[in-house]
Amino acid sequence: MVRYQRQPPGTAVTRASLLAGALLLGVAGVVLVAERPAWAGVIAGCSGALLLLGGHRANHGGGGPVDRMLTELFDRAWDAVVLGSTAWVSRIDEPTLAAGALVALCASFLSSYVRARGAALGYSVEESHVTRALRYLLIAGGLATSTLQASVWVAAGVSIAAAMVRSGQVAREERAT
Repeated sequence: MVRYQRQPPGTAVTRASLLAGALLLGVAGVVLVAERPAWAGVIAGCSGALLLLGGHRANHGGGGPVDRMLTELFDRAWDAVVLGSTAWVSRIDEPTLAAGALVALCASFLSSYVRARGAALGYSVEESHVTRALRYLLIAGGLATSTLQASVWVAAGVSIAAAMVRSGQVAREERAT
């Protein structure tokens, strides 16, 4: 039987930030599919800011384990909603953009998988809010300023680099043991 554990102070604020970010993310997805990319970029940027705030609080004493799990879940959801919608909307008129969005989505999921798998195996693989913020900024900024073609490919490169760095962390730690 699992006992109820008291949540750390600030959990309600952390969770509210994460849930508000997730709600805005859904709105951004709808607006993006309605082919209003500039508005979708602004809304996705606000969503990303709330998710970053909630993630920072969750990982630095303002939330419990559920909040840390939610921040990872909503980060994956952010990529799936924004990049998946971008790929869907641009698949016919701009296939290169659609391909870039799918590459960025897959690279982001790969980077997250490397981190999660490394941590599950007992390696200390760091989660960087800087990488996450950079992805959000690139994609939301690209949507808002009509420079999405370049932004998705740069975001894909950032995620691939993050996966390589995390794999290197695991390999370095394995060699040290």
